[in-house]
Amino acid sequence: MTDVLVAEGLSRSFPAGDERVAAVRDVSLRVGERELVAVLGRSGAGKSSLLFLCGGLDRPDAGRVAVAGHDVTGLRGGALQRFLQRTVGWVFQSAGLLPLLSAEENVALALRLVGRPEAEVASAARSALAAVGLEERAGHRGAELSGGEQQRVALARALAKTPALLIADEPTGQLDTDTARSIMAVLRRTADAGTAVLLATHDRSAAEVADRVLLMEDGRLSR
Repeated sequence: MTDVLVAEGLSRSFPAGDERVAAVRDVSLRVGERELVAVLGRSGAGKSSLLFLCGGLDRPDAGRVAVAGHDVTGLRGGALQRFLQRTVGWVFQSAGLLPLLSAEENVALALRLVGRPEAEVASAARSALAAVGLEERAGHRGAELSGGEQQRVALARALAKTPALLIADEPTGQLDTDTARSIMAVLRRTADAGTAVLLATHDRSAAEVADRVLLMEDGRLSR
């Protein structure tokens, strides 16, 4: 199995008054193609900080990250922006849809931002929505969708650009049990189709579909 994500010796701290608080402490992990890895821990354990480092949204104080052959910690400026747009898909706890745009338009906008040819945008957006079971809701505005539907649109938006790595930060945190299971099922199918998936959650049931579960506490990972 080819490693898509390789993180080695990551550490990150943040100022807190006159001191610094360590959010991530010397963490190393790998995620391969077709693999879903769940990082399980309570709120404040450092899960989001770790994901931000792995996906290039933050820089470590120490250590290195490589994703799909890109040395993420060495990227700057336009190279980093292109990496963020094309290589990593993100799903957060809040869907973050534009409420006046339809589900299809929200997904299509993300494709346009990564430079997908206009002739392909509409069909790719519809295919991504079909993959999460929302083809019949494609024309509904974000504000007209339920919380679970909004989260599935956010997932479709991330998947539409066919990222090498999908990062999901507490994607089921605001959802009821049945909807959360449907989101996790899509993430499982995404991994099975070849995408590396890194998931952070405090929900043990959400981690049941993972290939590996890593426990995080006080900024450290354990198995």
